[in-house]
Amino acid sequence: MAGSIAPTTALSDALVILGAAGIVIPAFARLRITPIIGFILVGLAVGPYGLGALVPRHPWLYHVTISDPHAIEPFAEFGIVLLLFEIGLELSFNRLWAMRRLVFGLGAIELLVAALLLGLALRLTGETTAAALGLGLALALSSTALVLPISGTQGPVGRAALSMLLFEDIALVPIIFLLGAIGPMAAAGGAPSLVDTLWKGGLVVLVLLVAGKLLLPRLFAQAAKTKSPELFLAASLLVVIVAALATGAVGLSPIMGALLAGLLIAETEYHGEVEAITKPFKGLALGVFLITIGMGIDLAVVWRQFWPLLAGVAGVVLVKALVTTLALRFMGTQRATALHTGILMASPSETTLIVLGTAAQAALIDAETAQYWQIVTAIGLTITPLLARLGEITGARVARAEGRAADVEVEEPVGDRAVIIGFGRVGRLIGEMLKAHDTPYVGIDSDPAMVREARAAGMPVLFGNIEAATVVDRLDLDHARALILTMDEPVLVSRIVRKLRARRPDVPIIVRARDAAHAAELYRAGASHAVPETLESSLQLSEAVLVDLGVPMGPVIASIHEKRDELRRQIMEDGDLDALPRLKSSRLRERQG
Repeated sequence: MAGSIAPTTALSDALVILGAAGIVIPAFARLRITPIIGFILVGLAVGPYGLGALVPRHPWLYHVTISDPHAIEPFAEFGIVLLLFEIGLELSFNRLWAMRRLVFGLGAIELLVAALLLGLALRLTGETTAAALGLGLALALSSTALVLPISGTQGPVGRAALSMLLFEDIALVPIIFLLGAIGPMAAAGGAPSLVDTLWKGGLVVLVLLVAGKLLLPRLFAQAAKTKSPELFLAASLLVVIVAALATGAVGLSPIMGALLAGLLIAETEYHGEVEAITKPFKGLALGVFLITIGMGIDLAVVWRQFWPLLAGVAGVVLVKALVTTLALRFMGTQRATALHTGILMASPSETTLIVLGTAAQAALIDAETAQYWQIVTAIGLTITPLLARLGEITGARVARAEGRAADVEVEEPVGDRAVIIGFGRVGRLIGEMLKAHDTPYVGIDSDPAMVREARAAGMPVLFGNIEAATVVDRLDLDHARALILTMDEPVLVSRIVRKLRARRPDVPIIVRARDAAHAAELYRAGASHAVPETLESSLQLSEAVLVDLGVPMGPVIASIHEKRDELRRQIMEDGDLDALPRLKSSRLRERQG
């Protein structure tokens, strides 16, 4: 009958997933617990080893369980693709180039040393050399899908984790080819050569780079002209899917294409809008992935092999935490950051399951061994949020212990005060100016060394990540007279401004902007004042050049004021403001007038 909807397996599974999201996210948010654990527990409950096993005896459970776990795996894979796309949006090619030492230095050290130690330990337990190599490489990988949503990509921990995870994602293809080449089934498998895949992959990446630079600005400009969020979303998903399919078609990982798509869009002026419009889809798709992880845990098997599984999980976590911490210390990272990151990165990865499957297909390991390490991996992924919390607590304690002498000398102001978020070069100068005018303030920064230095100078600065709920409570924002954001991370700053404005609709939020476009974006996010640093320095530089070239001072000053007013009107229009924003000289003229 036209218009009727027949109850199908897909609709039943969709109902379970959407119902889980509607229950898990609000419940765990209220408890201030990451919903990652909730989704995994839902997968455990509704999967084939939970309530799904009771469907033959109680048919009504069919409607609240996932009847075909494999049917939702494509959605889980799409969630990881969207996650890597979002990570790409927060990066840029300049930032990646600046991180090359960490990616190919720290990332290589962490992966290869961890794989070597885990492989040696497995060789001593009786595994063959080839099997130990395959298992070591698989277990040395860490979870991009879970680690980066927890750590972010901006602070010291986020940057360190991102660099290692990027190298692991790049190394995934060579690892898979290596295992296929050394396996007993390599000769009969007829696997394509690594060189063939790499040159084809390089060509596809080059084509995507050129096409992205030429076509993406035009594509999103047309979408923006329609003022249609649906078209903007469709264009964003089209870019992600095409890039992922292109890299997947030549043997590279689809997530590499998704990351590349994010990087290309991050270079356009539309990256903020794209990030905002695709974020809900990423969160839901990531939830589906986590549910599939939970469905893979058979509690009966876990109970029967409790102690061996516990030993496997503990061994992997300890080795990886130790290697990552020492590698970070070797690269000059602060002790607190190294410990925090090392514990956070200690669990296996979703890509571990891919490598285990490759090793089993190549006959490097038998089915029983593969199942054992798959369960170890699933348990490791489940405890990742707990490891993240343990790492945060450990790192904070070490940071406090290192700066204890300075802590005693600093008295943090209570009651109404300004809050400076980001205490680098700009934040410190603002703090000094507030102190000169007897205005109480408190600062916060995620760099332990910067915090210690500031506290040693008698400045009230706290250590912490402003995106963490516990840190927000510690700052007591209800008594903040003003919020000042000084970080040079445009995407992060915009996200924080939205959160702070939602919490304190009445408080002034003064933000350091990168340029006029970023200032307009910050005004839309809720900033009271956005000060574009490149704008004012560019105008001052132009003034100096014109004067030195012999142009009279009067016309120079007039043209500088005219250009500044033009930029003010542009920011007002782009930022949907009711009045012209106040910049440096315009504010002085208004007061003098």
